[in-house]
Order: sequence, then structure tokens, then C-alpha cells
Amino acid sequence: MAHSHGSHGHDRTVNNYNRAFIISVTLNTSFVVIEAVYGILANSLALLADAGHNASDVLGLLFAWGATLLTRRRPTSRRTYGLQRSSILAALLNASFLLVVSGGIGWEAILRFRNPAPVAGGTVIFVAAVGIVINTVSALMFLAGSKSDLNIKGAFLHLVADAVVSVGVVLAGIAIVATGWLWFDPAIGLIVTAVILITTWQLFQESLNLILDAVPAGIEPLAVRTYLTERPSVASVHDLHIWAMSTTQIALTAHLVMPAGHPSDAFLVQVSRELHDNFGIEHVTLQVEVGDPNYPCALAPDNLV
Repeated sequence: MAHSHGSHGHDRTVNNYNRAFIISVTLNTSFVVIEAVYGILANSLALLADAGHNASDVLGLLFAWGATLLTRRRPTSRRTYGLQRSSILAALLNASFLLVVSGGIGWEAILRFRNPAPVAGGTVIFVAAVGIVINTVSALMFLAGSKSDLNIKGAFLHLVADAVVSVGVVLAGIAIVATGWLWFDPAIGLIVTAVILITTWQLFQESLNLILDAVPAGIEPLAVRTYLTERPSVASVHDLHIWAMSTTQIALTAHLVMPAGHPSDAFLVQVSRELHDNFGIEHVTLQVEVGDPNYPCALAPDNLV
């Protein structure tokens, strides 16, 4: 029985988003203070709700930033994967915190419907317009990374949601100035809640799945199994597992039944490289078995782990 760890060179290069995080955290922290102060002065739930959302995003940015730093830590004898999973944990905490915040905003909006209060529409418009600029600029700095890293995607989605919410707050301010209808303010508060829930739910599901070792989104397990089964001299495949080591690295282990025996290191290197190129799987471990009926693999049934 031979056990081989694919020798494909793992691409452990992590984009350095330190500058983006520094700028975004600074801008958004300053804006939270400004928005909260003016929200109180203008008696605007929409502004206060957006300030609360922005505050949660600052915390989310700090979680994401910390995780990107932790994933660069080298492995140890105790933590053989290093701290790669901290990025998944950060994404899950980010999503969970936003869901809690959205519940608070929604409840406060419902209470405000029952007891509407005067709102300074002009102040609301000005402050929210500043928020559109800040959140748009911040989001653009994470756009590229959001396509390949769930942790960065969490930061990006928060900032995009903030920009969209700020647009809604501007519209609420305009509506209040134009009509004098105070219910526009809590209505926008409810819209804020809906936007947060919609943009956060998928992130929550994806990060929860990853932390529970589910196959990452975008990878079809049957396609991977079919690819391995169709390799030369492979009779069958079992004990196939695909999971996320982090929000950017995917791992695979599998047993290949090859009656002719060990196929050579070149075969394992090629399979490793093709799993990386075709499926984005970075960390490949393959175990070769000849299928001797006298020594059956205890992990052969698919329902065993």
C-alpha cells in the first residue's frame, strides 16, 4: 500500500490587503461617529440604523483583517495546518454579527412606526451621501479578492450593503423633505434590515458549511470522483473527502484502487496538478490500494468517515 501527498507546489501567496483594511477601517470608523452624532441631532432612525450597521462593518473588517494575518502563520507540530481556518471563522462571525444587528434595527423600525418623530431630512441627505462615497471607495478596494476568498467577500459585501443602504437613506431624506411623511424614516430602517439579511444569509450559509467540512461551493463532488475514476489503471475510488482548509485553500483525500500496483510518483504529481488546475484543489493526498480481498479497506463504504 502506498501513500502519496501530491507534490504540486501549493500557491500559498495571500494577497496583501493591509493597506485596504487600514484605509477602510479608518474611513468607516470616522463615519460611524459622524453618522451617529448627526443621527441623534436629526432624530433619524435611518441614520442611526445605518450607523449601527457601519459599526458592525468596522468590527467585521477587523475580524477579516485579523484572519488574513493569522492565515500567514506557519504550521506547528500541534497546528499542522497553521491557522488557516481562522479565515472561515472570521467569515462566520461576520455573518452572525450582521444578522443580530439586522434584528435590532428591524425591531426599532417597527417601534418607530408606532411613534413617528420629526426628522431633519436635509441633514439625513448630506450625511448619507458622504456614506455612499466612503463605502463605495472602500468596497472597490476589496472587489478583486471577493471573487476568490470568502473572508474578503464578507468584508466586500458589508461595504456594498452599506453603500446601497446609504442610497436608501438619501432617498428617505428626500421623501421626508418633499412630503413631510415621517413614516419614510422607519420604512427605510426596515429596508436596511432586508438588505442586510439578503446580503448576509448566503455568506452565513457558505461559511457555516465550510466550518462543518462540507464540500466548498463551486466544486461538484461527482465530477471530482469521475475524474479520479477515469485515470489510467484506477478501478475504483473510495473514502473521497473534499473540504476547505481556509477561505482560499481546498483539500482532498481519496483512496484509489489500482490492481496493477503503485503507478509511480509521476502519476500522483500529474493527478495533483490536474485537480488543482481543473477544480482549484490545492492540497491533495492520495492513497493507492491494490484491492486485495484478503485485506479490504475498512473505509471503503461511502457511508463511513
